[in-house]
Amino acid sequence: MKNISKLKLLAVGQIVKVKMSGKVKIKDLPGLIGIEIEPSSWLKITQNRVNLFAKVTNDFQFIHVDPERAAQTVFGGPIVHGFLLLSLLPDLNAQHSLIPENLLMSINYGSDKVRYLSPVRVGKRIRSLQKIIDIKQKKSDQWLIKKDIKVEIEGEKKLALVAEMLQMLIIKP
Repeated sequence: MKNISKLKLLAVGQIVKVKMSGKVKIKDLPGLIGIEIEPSSWLKITQNRVNLFAKVTNDFQFIHVDPERAAQTVFGGPIVHGFLLLSLLPDLNAQHSLIPENLLMSINYGSDKVRYLSPVRVGKRIRSLQKIIDIKQKKSDQWLIKKDIKVEIEGEKKLALVAEMLQMLIIKP
């Protein structure tokens, strides 16, 4: 990793936002606990994306797919499916992620907690924020990463979603 010296500041409780570019040495993984990774790019959620998600999941609730009826609700227009937001996290989070040397694959290992805090109106832009909260070596070639994830809605104070997500890194022996 390019800026490993910055990571040593974490020992004195400082928070460092790091763009995860380049490879991380396996021995340095435990030292990454507590770091905030650079936010993802903003992603606009379109009605077409929402409609395609509705088709794939058979969730055609009008608050998602009928702009005219949704405009007459408390939301004032169509809102994004919560599970659509959740399904976008692997892509958003991968924009800036841990890439250890000799990484064979990264596997979505699940979530410990997911909460939807505020609806996202169709047409809004979102981005993810990641903080590494735990790293455990499970086997000689497997590392479990636990991240605190927040999804921001551009221009709004309240978060759309918070989650604790797990990622298993498989390293080439």
